[in-house]
Amino acid sequence: MWCYRGGSISTEPRINDRIRVPEVRLVGPSGEQVGIVPLAKALELAQEYDLDLVEVAASARPPVCKLMDYGKFKYESAMKAREARKNQAHTVIKEMKLRPKIDPHDYDTKKGHVVRFLKQGDKVKITIMFRGREQSRPELGYRLLQRLATDVEDLGFIESNPKQDGRNMIMVLGPHKKKTEAMAEAREAQAARKAEAKANPGRSQNAADDDIAEGEAVEGEITEAESAEAPAEASAEA
Repeated sequence: MWCYRGGSISTEPRINDRIRVPEVRLVGPSGEQVGIVPLAKALELAQEYDLDLVEVAASARPPVCKLMDYGKFKYESAMKAREARKNQAHTVIKEMKLRPKIDPHDYDTKKGHVVRFLKQGDKVKITIMFRGREQSRPELGYRLLQRLATDVEDLGFIESNPKQDGRNMIMVLGPHKKKTEAMAEAREAQAARKAEAKANPGRSQNAADDDIAEGEAVEGEITEAESAEAPAEASAEA
């Protein structure tokens, strides 16, 4: 009785002596079609060229194999995958909570956070929280959302119009700038800061480090706006 022991299934292609077929359709080092040859002949050619015989299409009949430097091929594939992950953009939705009767200072603070999120290419979910008698005045929340959308219209647009959700009113702002563009600009700004630090050796190292750290934060780990959001919300809810 066969039993699966939880071992991982290899996704690596078969190479050299691990190929167990009588003949293969061989592709040369430069991509030229050699044709169908016995496996022994293909292995002999691989030794002659000091390359590996790699099975690239196992489901074909006969399987397609190519002569290549498999170690170099794996390294280049890993570098391409790493670069793709580096440039991959994940859609992130930030959230900002406000009260209908928020004071001007808190409004400016939270608007600043929204501006930073939109500059980073992130969507922002704006939630107006109604309490007590405020629930009978939904127009206050609607006007506040419209005001905020107008204040940041150069950076974002209303992706989801204001709508009532229980005791809250919600609106979603989308950035004009794509996430990939924001990430590219952040990397350019970081490179410019590093170049400026090298060009000005008299500048304090602490100031240069602060600039570099700010650029790295924008890249995706944690933003200054995110770290400041929690206390700002707490003051608004209080």
